Amino acid sequence: MENLDTTLGDNQWVYGTLGDAVTSATSNISLNKIKEDDGPYAVFGARGYMQNVSFFHQENDYLAIIKDGAGIGRVSELPAKSSVLATMQYLLPKTGYELRFIKYFLESIDFDQYRTGSTIPHIYFKDYKSEPFPILSITEQQRIIAILDEAFADIEQVRTKTEQNLKNARELYLSKKAELFESLEEIADLKFLPSICEEIFAGGDAPKKGLFSKTKTEKYQIPVYANAVKNSGLYGFTDYSRANKPSITIAARGSGTGHIELRREPFLPIVRLIVLSPNEDVVYLDYFKHALQNLDILRSGSAIPQLTVPMIKEYLIPVPDLKIQQKTIEELEALEELIELMTERYNKKVVLLDELKKSILQKAFSGELTQKNNQGAVA
Repeated sequence: MENLDTTLGDNQWVYGTLGDAVTSATSNISLNKIKEDDGPYAVFGARGYMQNVSFFHQENDYLAIIKDGAGIGRVSELPAKSSVLATMQYLLPKTGYELRFIKYFLESIDFDQYRTGSTIPHIYFKDYKSEPFPILSITEQQRIIAILDEAFADIEQVRTKTEQNLKNARELYLSKKAELFESLEEIADLKFLPSICEEIFAGGDAPKKGLFSKTKTEKYQIPVYANAVKNSGLYGFTDYSRANKPSITIAARGSGTGHIELRREPFLPIVRLIVLSPNEDVVYLDYFKHALQNLDILRSGSAIPQLTVPMIKEYLIPVPDLKIQQKTIEELEALEELIELMTERYNKKVVLLDELKKSILQKAFSGELTQKNNQGAVA
Protein backbone atom coordinates (compact mmCIF):
# COMPACT_ATOMS: atom_id res chain seq x y z
CA MET A 1 0.00 0.00 0.00
CA GLU A 2 1.45 3.40 -0.97
CA ASN A 3 1.55 6.32 1.43
CA LEU A 4 -1.68 8.29 1.16
CA ASP A 5 -0.21 11.75 1.71
CA THR A 6 -1.96 13.16 -1.34
CA THR A 7 -5.40 11.85 -0.40
CA LEU A 8 -5.48 11.75 3.41
CA GLY A 9 -6.11 14.81 5.51
CA ASP A 10 -3.48 15.61 8.12
CA ASN A 11 -5.49 13.93 10.89
CA GLN A 12 -7.08 11.11 8.87
CA TRP A 13 -6.12 7.59 9.95
CA VAL A 14 -6.19 4.49 7.72
CA TYR A 15 -4.71 1.17 8.82
CA GLY A 16 -2.68 -1.23 6.73
CA THR A 17 0.12 -3.51 7.95
CA LEU A 18 3.76 -2.97 8.85
CA GLY A 19 4.68 -4.80 5.65
CA ASP A 20 3.00 -1.99 3.69
CA ALA A 21 5.51 0.52 5.06
CA VAL A 22 8.72 -1.46 5.57
CA THR A 23 10.95 -3.84 3.65
CA SER A 24 13.43 -6.19 5.34
CA ALA A 25 16.89 -7.37 4.41
CA THR A 26 19.21 -9.85 6.08
CA SER A 27 22.89 -9.62 6.94
CA ASN A 28 25.44 -12.38 6.49
CA ILE A 29 28.28 -10.63 8.34
CA SER A 30 29.97 -12.57 11.13
CA LEU A 31 32.85 -11.38 13.29
CA ASN A 32 35.02 -14.18 11.92
CA LYS A 33 34.47 -12.94 8.37
CA ILE A 34 35.59 -9.41 9.16
CA LYS A 35 38.17 -9.81 11.94
CA GLU A 36 41.08 -9.11 9.54
CA ASP A 37 39.24 -6.33 7.66
CA ASP A 38 39.66 -2.60 8.21
CA GLY A 39 38.38 0.60 6.62
CA PRO A 40 36.23 3.70 7.12
CA TYR A 41 32.80 2.02 7.50
CA ALA A 42 31.26 0.92 10.80
CA VAL A 43 29.72 -2.47 11.59
CA PHE A 44 27.22 -2.69 14.45
CA GLY A 45 26.05 -5.62 16.58
CA ALA A 46 23.49 -6.13 19.33
CA ARG A 47 25.69 -4.24 21.79
CA GLY A 48 26.50 -1.39 19.45
CA TYR A 49 29.58 -0.53 17.41
CA MET A 50 31.89 -3.50 16.72
CA GLN A 51 34.63 -2.40 14.29
CA ASN A 52 35.38 -0.65 11.00
CA VAL A 53 35.55 -2.47 7.64
CA SER A 54 36.20 -1.69 3.98
CA PHE A 55 32.57 -1.97 2.83
CA PHE A 56 29.03 -0.93 3.79
CA HIS A 57 25.56 -2.36 3.09
CA GLN A 58 23.28 0.66 3.55
CA GLU A 59 23.63 3.92 1.61
CA ASN A 60 21.23 5.90 3.84
CA ASP A 61 20.28 5.99 7.54
CA TYR A 62 18.32 2.86 8.43
CA LEU A 63 16.78 0.75 11.19
CA ALA A 64 18.18 -2.51 12.52
CA ILE A 65 16.47 -4.97 14.84
CA ILE A 66 18.00 -7.78 16.90
CA LYS A 67 16.54 -11.00 15.53
CA ASP A 68 18.66 -13.66 17.30
CA GLY A 69 19.68 -14.23 20.91
CA ALA A 70 19.47 -11.88 23.87
CA GLY A 71 17.71 -8.56 23.35
CA ILE A 72 15.57 -9.68 20.41
CA GLY A 73 13.23 -6.97 19.22
CA ARG A 74 15.45 -4.07 20.29
CA VAL A 75 15.54 -1.47 17.52
CA SER A 76 18.43 0.83 16.62
CA GLU A 77 18.57 3.80 14.27
CA LEU A 78 21.95 3.54 12.52
CA PRO A 79 23.91 5.86 10.24
CA ALA A 80 24.35 5.72 6.48
CA LYS A 81 27.26 3.78 4.99
CA SER A 82 27.37 1.14 7.71
CA SER A 83 26.35 -2.49 8.25
CA VAL A 84 25.16 -4.88 10.95
CA LEU A 85 26.10 -8.39 12.07
CA ALA A 86 24.00 -11.40 11.12
CA THR A 87 22.26 -11.39 14.51
CA MET A 88 20.45 -8.25 13.33
CA GLN A 89 18.17 -7.47 10.41
CA TYR A 90 17.75 -4.34 8.30
CA LEU A 91 14.29 -2.72 8.27
CA LEU A 92 13.98 -0.08 5.55
CA PRO A 93 11.05 2.37 5.32
CA LYS A 94 9.37 2.53 1.93
CA THR A 95 9.03 5.86 0.13
CA GLY A 96 6.76 8.25 2.00
CA TYR A 97 7.44 6.90 5.51
CA GLU A 98 9.54 8.62 8.13
CA LEU A 99 12.39 6.57 9.61
CA ARG A 100 11.71 7.65 13.20
CA PHE A 101 7.98 7.03 12.82
CA ILE A 102 8.76 3.41 11.87
CA LYS A 103 11.24 3.14 14.77
CA TYR A 104 8.68 4.30 17.30
CA PHE A 105 6.09 1.92 15.87
CA LEU A 106 8.50 -1.02 16.18
CA GLU A 107 9.17 -0.06 19.81
CA SER A 108 5.42 -0.36 20.47
CA ILE A 109 5.33 -4.02 19.39
CA ASP A 110 5.41 -6.84 21.96
CA PHE A 111 7.95 -9.09 20.21
CA ASP A 112 7.67 -11.84 22.84
CA GLN A 113 4.58 -13.12 21.02
CA TYR A 114 6.71 -13.77 17.94
CA ARG A 115 9.63 -15.42 19.73
CA THR A 116 10.60 -18.90 18.50
CA GLY A 117 13.45 -21.24 19.39
CA SER A 118 14.17 -22.72 22.81
CA THR A 119 17.98 -22.54 23.00
CA ILE A 120 18.58 -19.39 20.93
CA PRO A 121 15.43 -17.28 20.53
CA HIS A 122 14.57 -15.79 17.12
CA ILE A 123 12.03 -13.44 15.61
CA TYR A 124 11.23 -13.28 11.90
CA PHE A 125 9.87 -10.37 9.87
CA LYS A 126 7.39 -12.67 8.13
CA ASP A 127 5.69 -13.22 11.49
CA TYR A 128 5.30 -9.63 12.65
CA LYS A 129 4.96 -7.81 9.32
CA SER A 130 1.16 -8.15 9.61
CA GLU A 131 1.03 -5.89 12.69
CA PRO A 132 -1.69 -3.23 12.10
CA PHE A 133 0.11 -0.07 10.99
CA PRO A 134 -1.34 3.43 10.59
CA ILE A 135 -0.97 4.72 7.03
CA LEU A 136 -0.61 8.45 7.63
CA SER A 137 0.36 11.61 5.82
CA ILE A 138 3.90 12.84 6.25
CA THR A 139 2.54 15.80 8.21
CA GLU A 140 0.77 13.52 10.70
CA GLN A 141 3.81 11.24 11.00
CA GLN A 142 6.02 14.23 11.79
CA ARG A 143 3.50 15.55 14.33
CA ILE A 144 3.52 12.22 16.17
CA ILE A 145 7.33 12.03 16.01
CA ALA A 146 7.54 15.49 17.59
CA ILE A 147 5.15 14.46 20.39
CA LEU A 148 7.08 11.29 21.12
CA ASP A 149 10.49 12.98 20.92
CA GLU A 150 9.40 15.52 23.53
CA ALA A 151 7.71 12.98 25.78
CA PHE A 152 10.64 10.55 25.72
CA ALA A 153 13.16 13.35 26.27
CA ASP A 154 11.27 14.16 29.49
CA ILE A 155 11.27 10.48 30.48
CA GLU A 156 15.00 10.12 29.82
CA GLN A 157 15.67 13.27 31.84
CA VAL A 158 13.87 11.73 34.83
CA ARG A 159 15.71 8.43 34.31
CA THR A 160 19.10 10.18 34.07
CA LYS A 161 18.47 12.21 37.22
CA THR A 162 17.43 9.08 39.12
CA GLU A 163 20.49 7.17 37.91
CA GLN A 164 22.75 10.03 38.97
CA ASN A 165 21.20 10.14 42.46
CA LEU A 166 21.85 6.41 42.85
CA LYS A 167 25.40 6.79 41.54
CA ASN A 168 26.04 9.64 43.97
CA ALA A 169 24.76 7.52 46.88
CA ARG A 170 27.04 4.62 45.94
CA GLU A 171 30.02 6.94 45.62
CA LEU A 172 29.20 8.43 49.01
CA TYR A 173 29.09 4.92 50.50
CA LEU A 174 32.51 4.03 49.06
CA SER A 175 33.94 7.35 50.21
CA LYS A 176 32.59 6.84 53.74
CA LYS A 177 33.96 3.31 53.78
CA ALA A 178 37.40 4.50 52.72
CA GLU A 179 37.34 7.18 55.43
CA LEU A 180 36.41 4.62 58.07
CA PHE A 181 39.32 2.36 57.22
CA GLU A 182 41.75 5.28 56.97
CA SER A 183 40.81 6.23 60.53
CA LEU A 184 41.14 2.61 61.65
CA GLU A 185 44.66 2.44 60.24
CA GLU A 186 45.60 5.24 62.63
CA ILE A 187 44.36 3.46 65.77
CA ALA A 188 44.72 -0.25 64.98
CA ASP A 189 47.54 -2.61 64.13
CA LEU A 190 48.04 -3.44 60.45
CA LYS A 191 48.31 -7.20 60.09
CA PHE A 192 49.22 -9.46 57.18
CA LEU A 193 46.36 -11.70 56.15
CA PRO A 194 48.10 -15.01 57.06
CA SER A 195 48.44 -13.81 60.67
CA ILE A 196 44.65 -13.46 61.07
CA CYS A 197 43.51 -16.41 58.95
CA GLU A 198 43.31 -20.07 59.86
CA GLU A 199 43.50 -21.01 56.17
CA ILE A 200 44.30 -19.36 52.86
CA PHE A 201 44.17 -21.62 49.83
CA ALA A 202 43.01 -21.83 46.22
CA GLY A 203 40.37 -24.12 44.78
CA GLY A 204 41.24 -27.02 42.53
CA ASP A 205 39.68 -28.66 39.50
CA ALA A 206 35.93 -28.80 38.98
CA PRO A 207 34.25 -32.11 39.90
CA LYS A 208 34.16 -34.55 37.02
CA LYS A 209 30.96 -35.38 35.20
CA GLY A 210 28.70 -37.52 37.36
CA LEU A 211 30.13 -36.17 40.62
CA PHE A 212 28.09 -32.97 40.77
CA SER A 213 24.79 -31.48 39.63
CA LYS A 214 23.95 -28.07 38.19
CA THR A 215 20.97 -27.95 40.57
CA LYS A 216 20.63 -28.99 44.20
CA THR A 217 19.47 -32.59 44.59
CA GLU A 218 18.96 -35.00 47.47
CA LYS A 219 22.49 -36.32 46.95
CA TYR A 220 24.26 -33.11 45.93
CA GLN A 221 23.63 -30.42 48.56
CA ILE A 222 26.97 -28.64 48.91
CA PRO A 223 27.51 -25.61 46.64
CA VAL A 224 30.43 -25.46 44.24
CA TYR A 225 31.81 -21.94 43.62
CA ALA A 226 34.10 -20.75 40.84
CA ASN A 227 35.66 -17.48 39.65
CA ALA A 228 32.58 -15.56 38.57
CA VAL A 229 30.44 -12.61 39.57
CA LYS A 230 27.11 -13.77 38.16
CA ASN A 231 25.00 -15.73 40.65
CA SER A 232 27.79 -15.30 43.23
CA GLY A 233 29.96 -17.69 41.24
CA LEU A 234 27.71 -20.70 41.79
CA TYR A 235 28.89 -23.55 39.53
CA GLY A 236 26.70 -26.36 40.82
CA PHE A 237 26.34 -28.76 43.77
CA THR A 238 28.28 -31.78 44.98
CA ASP A 239 28.43 -34.08 48.03
CA TYR A 240 31.72 -32.97 49.62
CA SER A 241 33.32 -29.71 50.71
CA ARG A 242 36.82 -28.36 51.09
CA ALA A 243 36.02 -25.05 52.84
CA ASN A 244 34.27 -25.97 56.09
CA LYS A 245 34.52 -22.72 58.05
CA PRO A 246 32.91 -19.33 57.41
CA SER A 247 35.10 -17.77 54.75
CA ILE A 248 35.69 -15.03 52.24
CA THR A 249 36.39 -15.91 48.63
CA ILE A 250 38.25 -13.78 46.09
CA ALA A 251 37.87 -14.47 42.39
CA ALA A 252 41.39 -15.07 41.12
CA ARG A 253 41.07 -15.33 37.35
CA GLY A 254 39.18 -13.76 34.45
CA SER A 255 37.02 -10.66 34.13
CA GLY A 256 35.75 -10.92 37.71
CA THR A 257 39.23 -11.03 39.25
CA GLY A 258 39.18 -9.42 42.70
CA HIS A 259 35.44 -9.96 43.27
CA ILE A 260 34.75 -10.76 46.94
CA GLU A 261 31.99 -12.91 48.43
CA LEU A 262 31.16 -13.94 52.00
CA ARG A 263 30.38 -17.67 52.48
CA ARG A 264 28.98 -18.90 55.78
CA GLU A 265 28.20 -22.51 54.85
CA PRO A 266 30.59 -25.33 53.78
CA PHE A 267 31.39 -25.27 50.04
CA LEU A 268 33.75 -26.55 47.38
CA PRO A 269 35.95 -23.88 45.72
CA ILE A 270 37.21 -24.62 42.21
CA VAL A 271 39.28 -23.13 39.41
CA ARG A 272 41.74 -21.37 41.71
CA LEU A 273 39.07 -19.43 43.61
CA ILE A 274 40.96 -18.11 46.64
CA VAL A 275 39.53 -18.92 50.07
CA LEU A 276 40.37 -17.02 53.27
CA SER A 277 39.03 -18.42 56.57
CA PRO A 278 39.62 -15.86 59.33
CA ASN A 279 40.23 -16.61 62.99
CA GLU A 280 36.99 -15.12 64.34
CA ASP A 281 38.52 -14.71 67.81
CA VAL A 282 40.65 -12.04 66.13
CA VAL A 283 38.53 -10.69 63.27
CA TYR A 284 34.81 -10.91 62.58
CA LEU A 285 33.87 -12.36 59.21
CA ASP A 286 31.76 -9.36 58.16
CA TYR A 287 34.47 -6.90 59.16
CA PHE A 288 36.99 -9.00 57.25
CA LYS A 289 34.81 -8.79 54.13
CA HIS A 290 34.56 -4.99 54.34
CA ALA A 291 38.30 -4.64 54.98
CA LEU A 292 39.16 -6.78 51.95
CA GLN A 293 36.69 -4.88 49.75
CA ASN A 294 38.42 -1.67 50.76
CA LEU A 295 41.79 -2.92 49.49
CA ASP A 296 43.08 -1.96 46.06
CA ILE A 297 43.91 -5.50 45.00
CA LEU A 298 46.39 -5.58 42.11
CA ARG A 299 46.15 -8.17 39.37
CA SER A 300 48.83 -9.77 37.22
CA GLY A 301 48.53 -10.91 33.62
CA SER A 302 47.75 -8.71 30.63
CA ALA A 303 45.57 -11.10 28.60
CA ILE A 304 43.82 -12.88 31.49
CA PRO A 305 43.85 -11.02 34.85
CA GLN A 306 44.71 -13.26 37.78
CA LEU A 307 45.63 -13.40 41.46
CA THR A 308 47.62 -15.98 43.38
CA VAL A 309 47.69 -17.03 47.03
CA PRO A 310 51.22 -15.61 47.51
CA MET A 311 50.00 -12.27 46.16
CA ILE A 312 47.03 -12.21 48.55
CA LYS A 313 49.25 -13.06 51.52
CA GLU A 314 51.18 -9.81 51.02
CA TYR A 315 48.20 -7.59 51.92
CA LEU A 316 47.59 -5.96 55.30
CA ILE A 317 44.38 -4.74 56.92
CA PRO A 318 43.76 -2.77 60.13
CA VAL A 319 42.58 -5.07 62.94
CA PRO A 320 41.10 -3.12 65.86
CA ASP A 321 39.50 -4.77 68.88
CA LEU A 322 36.25 -6.67 68.34
CA LYS A 323 34.05 -3.90 69.75
CA ILE A 324 35.34 -1.41 67.18
CA GLN A 325 34.98 -4.03 64.47
CA GLN A 326 31.34 -4.52 65.43
CA LYS A 327 30.70 -0.77 65.40
CA THR A 328 32.30 -0.55 61.94
CA ILE A 329 30.11 -3.39 60.68
CA GLU A 330 26.96 -1.66 61.98
CA GLU A 331 27.87 1.67 60.35
CA LEU A 332 28.59 0.08 57.00
CA GLU A 333 25.51 -2.13 57.09
CA ALA A 334 23.33 0.91 57.77
CA LEU A 335 24.80 2.59 54.70
CA GLU A 336 24.31 -0.58 52.66
CA GLU A 337 20.65 -0.72 53.67
CA LEU A 338 20.23 2.87 52.48
CA ILE A 339 21.83 1.99 49.13
CA GLU A 340 19.61 -1.08 48.79
CA LEU A 341 16.52 1.04 49.51
CA MET A 342 17.56 3.61 46.92
CA THR A 343 18.30 0.85 44.40
CA GLU A 344 14.88 -0.68 44.98
CA ARG A 345 13.21 2.70 44.50
CA TYR A 346 15.29 3.32 41.37
CA ASN A 347 14.31 -0.04 39.88
CA LYS A 348 10.63 0.63 40.59
CA LYS A 349 10.87 4.07 38.99
CA VAL A 350 12.55 2.57 35.90
CA VAL A 351 9.71 0.06 35.58
CA LEU A 352 7.17 2.87 35.87
CA LEU A 353 9.02 4.94 33.26
CA ASP A 354 9.13 1.97 30.89
CA GLU A 355 5.41 1.39 31.41
CA LEU A 356 4.74 5.08 30.77
CA LYS A 357 6.75 4.89 27.55
CA LYS A 358 4.78 1.84 26.40
CA SER A 359 1.51 3.57 27.25
CA ILE A 360 2.47 6.66 25.24
CA LEU A 361 3.49 4.50 22.26
CA GLN A 362 0.18 2.61 22.39
CA LYS A 363 -1.72 5.89 22.41
CA ALA A 364 0.41 7.25 19.57
CA PHE A 365 -0.36 4.36 17.24
CA SER A 366 -4.03 4.09 18.13
CA GLY A 367 -4.64 7.74 17.27
CA GLU A 368 -5.19 8.89 20.87
CA LEU A 369 -2.44 11.53 20.90
CA THR A 370 -4.48 14.53 19.87
CA GLN A 371 -3.15 18.06 19.99
CA LYS A 372 -5.05 18.55 23.27
CA ASN A 373 -3.71 15.59 25.26
CA ASN A 374 -0.28 16.00 23.64
CA GLN A 375 0.42 18.99 25.88
CA GLY A 376 0.39 16.84 29.01
CA ALA A 377 1.90 13.62 27.65
CA VAL A 378 4.24 13.02 30.57
CA ALA A 379 2.95 15.55 33.08
